[in-house]
Amino acid sequence: MKEVTILLLLATLLQICVADIYMHNPRGSNNRYNERGRGRNNANRMFDSQNNNRGGYNVGNLYYHVGSKLQIEWTNQHSCGNQNAHCDIIIQYMCGDLVRDGTVTSTIPTNPTMCKNLNCNNDKTYGMHEDFYSYINCRSRERNRGLFNADRNLRTNQATRTRQNRNGNRRGYECPEERDYYPYWHPMPWKDIAVLTNDVSRCPMYKTESQNVKDRYACDVNKNYLYMRSTSNSGNNLIPITKDECEAFKYTVGNTQYNGTWKRYPSHGIAAPMCHMNRWSRDNHLGNTVGGQTFNFNWTIPNDVNERCVLRMRYNISTGDYDRDNTTSLHNNRRRRDGPGPDVWSRQGLTQAEGTARGYLFKTNPTVDIFGLDKLKLRLALATQQYGRTFQDRSHTFAIRPRPPGVPDGATIDNINVRGKRGNIVQVYPGVEYDFVPNTVQLTSGGYAHIQWTGSDSNPNNNDGQGRQGTDRSNMVMIKAPVYPKGDPLTKIGRFGQLSSSIPEHLNIASIGGLPISDLKALATLSNKQFGGDMDELNEAGTYFDLGLRKITSTGIYSYMCTRNNNFSNRSQKGKMVVTDSAVASDTIDSQGGAITVAGSSPTSMRVPRGALTAPMYMEVWELSSNEFTVKVLPPHSDLVSDVVHVTPDGELSSNGTQMQMDMKLKEDVGSLYDVTVYRSNDGTTSWVQLASSGKSGGIVSFQTSSGGHFVAAKSVAPGPMAGLILGCIIAFILIVVVVVLVRQNKLTLKGYGGKV
Repeated sequence: MKEVTILLLLATLLQICVADIYMHNPRGSNNRYNERGRGRNNANRMFDSQNNNRGGYNVGNLYYHVGSKLQIEWTNQHSCGNQNAHCDIIIQYMCGDLVRDGTVTSTIPTNPTMCKNLNCNNDKTYGMHEDFYSYINCRSRERNRGLFNADRNLRTNQATRTRQNRNGNRRGYECPEERDYYPYWHPMPWKDIAVLTNDVSRCPMYKTESQNVKDRYACDVNKNYLYMRSTSNSGNNLIPITKDECEAFKYTVGNTQYNGTWKRYPSHGIAAPMCHMNRWSRDNHLGNTVGGQTFNFNWTIPNDVNERCVLRMRYNISTGDYDRDNTTSLHNNRRRRDGPGPDVWSRQGLTQAEGTARGYLFKTNPTVDIFGLDKLKLRLALATQQYGRTFQDRSHTFAIRPRPPGVPDGATIDNINVRGKRGNIVQVYPGVEYDFVPNTVQLTSGGYAHIQWTGSDSNPNNNDGQGRQGTDRSNMVMIKAPVYPKGDPLTKIGRFGQLSSSIPEHLNIASIGGLPISDLKALATLSNKQFGGDMDELNEAGTYFDLGLRKITSTGIYSYMCTRNNNFSNRSQKGKMVVTDSAVASDTIDSQGGAITVAGSSPTSMRVPRGALTAPMYMEVWELSSNEFTVKVLPPHSDLVSDVVHVTPDGELSSNGTQMQMDMKLKEDVGSLYDVTVYRSNDGTTSWVQLASSGKSGGIVSFQTSSGGHFVAAKSVAPGPMAGLILGCIIAFILIVVVVVLVRQNKLTLKGYGGKV
């Protein structure tokens, strides 16, 4: 089994403690369908989440256009981005004609006789992500016996048995071994979007081993053989997972004997997943990250058009008590003849003999002599199946659709949705209350917004909220600018005061991004046709609303609210749209470094070298147009030859002073007679500091900076003999012109001629 052992070294050992992950946008299903209770009816309906029974949202479906930006939001309970544990968050999606939510909360059967027409794949009563044959193959396939199982007895050698799932329990058609290990060595339908990890040194491995770019091989068998095995959970004659054993594998269907075929499954043929450092979070805190922001990731919807897709997040927590990458089945310690298990004594400063004698063993509930007195021993509450552990959430199904005719491929599209459900914070926990997603959306004039949301009519009837009990409804109505004045800068009222009033603007005078009055009415009443019935609290409106794709044409800052979800129990559901003429690019950069380049014809960019940042940082590069930004305090050379470029965050970016390379576009061709000087200001309105540049070339000026802020370029006459001569000629010419003008105006008497000329 040498091949299998090597595979383990590429796998992430997953999972500690009871932790959870909950997806809020798109709506996480967490195995729910439409339950009226706060808890889900069936934790095994679709997949193994190991989340709290009250998590998730009732079914609701949306669609997204190819190339649009979707902000994925979630909360995770345990630490990421710090030293307490290894943490990987893996985001994936899959599409397929058979993917569905179903109509019941029951788990789809594995026995075809229990499905319509003896075909579980096509029985739409049941929800299904992975299909019938995928699961039966998993149950009929050998597990990877090179994996570390500690002291757990897995009883049989099927791929449904893992350290976390030793009894082979089933959840939907998910394969437990695939769920627990990443990257997985067997072909699967999931496509990787991103890996957010504590250890970015693993990123090259995650990218090269992803099925996005790397082929998979597996032992192929006749589907009739799998169908035959579907009524039996036998651990005999399992499908091998190595080439030699596969080609020697024999199985019988009817009266015919077959051999296994070692088959190549091509990669998905798409880009490797993004991989960067995950954001910091604290232990036992199912909330926001640093800065009060929800954990999020901006996903650009791929060109994978299908009406049936699902998003998946896995949250892999593994202990640092032993070397996860070099611990294999050789370190199992289930039987008496096994060794002592993984090394947990060296970091205590003990030899193996001392460590094992004093109870420093990785096994269930060890008794440890921490003082070495052989008199005082403490028992550790340690469960080996919890070190590490995987948690998971999946969305309800959604569609990926082409762009409508007339929307260019290069045009930006931002999805604006609503997250949360009816109830106060205690009633909806571990879900969240209502909010717009993104809470603040930044658009460039001429770009598009897709405003769309969904809700449910089967929330618990006693949950707090306005309107008919048990129902979710949202709308979007314009409100005034922030009610607090700018005020004393010491109090920072203008920056940190109330977002806006709780009274909507008059729809005849207010707009959101230049939308027509018909759209504003539709956003307020959830339809431009629906004015009958009980609409003061939107009771007669449907759970789903879609304004469709709209071009945003008017710049400004637009605040809006939901008039229904505006009481104390549900807090205030408010959002903001910032529309500018400026081009902007953004990304999260970590210790691996990276580049941010403004799209279009502009070459303006910032390159962050490896090691410049020690923690992930969200950075933006703005190319501010002249009608949106005026330089109020000019640099020493005021002949500006570039737009103002704003890099955020302002201030020092690198903790170790590493310089970052900037390229800034020039607005005009600056000839050889002039130099270009770059200046930086903290806010663009105070004094400017001159920066050294590496010169101008091809319409750009290059320079280095370790700080964000505002940058602008100005031209000045280049030094040197030729420049001095030319400057002298220019001055002489100006003097001659002045003399001639004064003479002609009879204001200059020429000596020697005794009179005026």
